[in-house]
Amino acid sequence: MTASDASFDSRLEQAKLDAMKELAYGASHEINNPLANISARAQSLLRDERDPERRRTIEAINQQALRAHEMISDLMLFARPPQLVLALTNLAEVVSEAARGLAPELARRNVALRFDSATSLPVVEADATHLQVAVRALLDNALDAIGRDGAIVVTWSSTEGATQLVIADTGPGIAPEIRPHIFDPFYSGREAGRGLGFGLSKAWRIVALHNGTLAADSPPTGGATFTMTLPQ
Repeated sequence: MTASDASFDSRLEQAKLDAMKELAYGASHEINNPLANISARAQSLLRDERDPERRRTIEAINQQALRAHEMISDLMLFARPPQLVLALTNLAEVVSEAARGLAPELARRNVALRFDSATSLPVVEADATHLQVAVRALLDNALDAIGRDGAIVVTWSSTEGATQLVIADTGPGIAPEIRPHIFDPFYSGREAGRGLGFGLSKAWRIVALHNGTLAADSPPTGGATFTMTLPQ
């Protein structure tokens, strides 16, 4: 890559972030209030509704309103980044906690989650809560890509200045035309089994706030790998 290419990529990335900020502020102002009203009304109806079918319908309305609100909150991660609370953080605990809630779904889909490394996970300076959100997003993405009957393998390594956490899956991989957009919000990677939404872009943003990098690749052996690199 030439210096000119790098400069263009940097400007393009900044343009994307600026567009995200504008969208986030607009969505937060114009959409959050109606969503809150929909959710409140649905919850009010649920209190008096006894018919099982109607209850299911109202619950679905409430859940979708809450989901839309959560997506706007994710947008605000780009518009108004949180102030990280940095502390010495045990990455093993972060990964373990992120994986804990996945156990029932892993079992239901017959997907194995393995940890494979000769060294223990180091301690890094990070915001444990936000980093856990990023790791969980990567694990969710891997599970979505696999669907059923496969494996997610988590490995890690350390050098003098950085720690790498790698999450690999046995899904169908990432097509070359999708890779440049894999961290773009709302970009659909459904051709590779990876859904439409904010998971990967949220993980990328959180890692970037830690002055780290997040990269995606599809090795010749198949599947996909996501490599999170954090400074030590």
